[in-house]
Amino acid sequence: MFTIEHEFDRTIITLVDEDKTPLLEDVVINTFEEHVTLSQWDQAQQKMLKITLSLSQVRDLEAALDLPEGVYRLRAVGDE
Repeated sequence: MFTIEHEFDRTIITLVDEDKTPLLEDVVINTFEEHVTLSQWDQAQQKMLKITLSLSQVRDLEAALDLPEGVYRLRAVGDE
């Protein structure tokens, strides 16, 4: 399950783990104009962990989800 909320300067996507146990904490994805953050509560450390990705890294991640093992570099259409 996931939720999507639109605010003035960001979109918030929350991923809820509904799979078999053990369940993991929700992942909150904040998308801003210039970057994306992923946050998840870490029970062992008792703190929120946060990762920031540039939009270029998000595009690479999106492409990587559908590719086989290997090393890749995305290029804009028309680039040689």
